[in-house]
Amino acid sequence: MTINCKGTLIDLTQPKVMGILNCTPDSFFDGGKYKAETEFIKQAERILTEGADFIDVGAYSTKPNADFVSEEEELARMVPAVELILKHFPEAIISADTFRAAVAKAAIEAGAAIVNDIAAGGLDDKMMQTVGELKVPYIMMHMRGTPQTMTKLTDYEDIVKEMLLYFSQKTAEARSFGIDDIIIDPGFGFAKTLQQNYEVLNKMELFKMTEFPILAGVSRKSMIYKLLGVTPQEALNGTTVLNTIALSKGANILRVHDVKEAVEAVKIYSHFLR
Repeated sequence: MTINCKGTLIDLTQPKVMGILNCTPDSFFDGGKYKAETEFIKQAERILTEGADFIDVGAYSTKPNADFVSEEEELARMVPAVELILKHFPEAIISADTFRAAVAKAAIEAGAAIVNDIAAGGLDDKMMQTVGELKVPYIMMHMRGTPQTMTKLTDYEDIVKEMLLYFSQKTAEARSFGIDDIIIDPGFGFAKTLQQNYEVLNKMELFKMTEFPILAGVSRKSMIYKLLGVTPQEALNGTTVLNTIALSKGANILRVHDVKEAVEAVKIYSHFLR
């Protein structure tokens, strides 16, 4: 189970960690923290030093009810961020977190290696064609609606069954556009209630039947802090618990804010399986 990142084959049979680096002013946990160039680079260095395999750069906050960001603004944030990271850390493998084809194309041309799309092509009908032409790995997430409307779109008869059908359709579409390396993301927190998030996590091993790698992104999300009655800043312990559960359910990539703790979870869990 490998993905090709700029000519380097990454083996996902051993779980990997993806560190989140937002260049947005309104992300739910770290929004606006890394505005200054020096602080941004310092955080990128920390992500890599702590052992992340990938850096996921986001230029459009996708938290519930997030403000709309124009394509021009997203491009103006994304491209310089990718270029800046690679200027200082040429070997970094960057994932571009965007649902827009034009932003994905610009990010890959700037040196990013992966496209991470929360909408699996649902918010830009040119996305899959673009990714297929770029010949890069594609992370496709499950969601409904947009970040502005998704909280109202949580009516499912059988959420896991419907998600499996969604991924069956989306991966087939991706294949038709020549996308070879596909990773699926259950989309915790996107168009799902708190209880639905836990149902999906509890049954996440069922997504292995797709035969695609699975990315789990639960880091400091409301399914943790609302359940515990704490803030996102106080949700690290809960995040580690859910990351460990995700690993036990077959996660191949953990997408996290806190790299050191996730790397330790992977190391301990992997040793436990020996």
